Amino acid sequence: MLPILLGVNLLVFAMFFVVNSPDDMARQFLGERNSTPEQIERWKASRGYDLPLFWNGEAGGISCVSKTIFFQKSMAMFWGGFGNTDHTGQPIGRELRRRVGPSFALALPIFLGTLLANIVLGMVQANALGSRVDRIGQFASVVLMSVSTLILIIFGQYIAAVQLRLCPVSGFEPGWGMVKFLVLPAIVGIVAGLGSGTRLYRTFFLEQISQDFVRTARAKGLPERQVLFKHVLKNALVPILTNIPIYLLMLFTGNLLLEKFFNLPGLGGYTIDAIAAQDFAIVRAMVFLGAVIYVVGLLLADIAYCIVDPRIKF
Repeated sequence: MLPILLGVNLLVFAMFFVVNSPDDMARQFLGERNSTPEQIERWKASRGYDLPLFWNGEAGGISCVSKTIFFQKSMAMFWGGFGNTDHTGQPIGRELRRRVGPSFALALPIFLGTLLANIVLGMVQANALGSRVDRIGQFASVVLMSVSTLILIIFGQYIAAVQLRLCPVSGFEPGWGMVKFLVLPAIVGIVAGLGSGTRLYRTFFLEQISQDFVRTARAKGLPERQVLFKHVLKNALVPILTNIPIYLLMLFTGNLLLEKFFNLPGLGGYTIDAIAAQDFAIVRAMVFLGAVIYVVGLLLADIAYCIVDPRIKF
């Protein structure tokens, strides 16, 4: 994990400070009219971008390494030092802690609902291979995959919030009052993930249904529900667990479009606003945080493999 995260850290640093130098960032922030050499140097000094990249020859001892952009802006993220935003100077870590709750509150029901629906629908289609149910299911999956999430958001807001007035169009409030604001985006998120998820899980279950142990279980006279959920599902958990890190990443970084269009104060909207405002400090922090979460998710998935299927140990 550590070499991978260090490699990601180096790659992000190269993209933001080598390919796109601090002088370039200052010019993009200040604009062409205000990009005088004095103002550029003042902007860099106020944000700590006037230091050397990797080695500070003017300092002594450990300061040769610590008083550099790489150490203060990149390596510091390993111990939670995300620094301040380039625009307002506010601490990024404090903002992340404030926004992780709404992102988690939205993504958790989407994760559980999508996972459960994909398993059930994928298993039903796989068990009814070639039937009308299977063909209708595949057709519906392709339709959902072809429709943009943005269209589902607009359609859901118009029908549920504007026409039927079942829930607010957008907004958020802390506490239990957040439920009424999260119902519609959660439903839209679940529907948006059904197309590709159902087709993928159908493939997982088809691979297991054709195995000898399933035919043996059916030959013994076991009920079909027991065959599907005890034998087929259990053996299909390994490929299903492979997708868990992707959902785990979504739990913390949030769904970008949903949070933005429903005006939720989560990490997804925070990232989009930072990209639009060219706040490079926030973008760097979100890229590194996403890499950490994804690598941790892969580690947890590897551990879960051995729990689900002990044969993997050998």
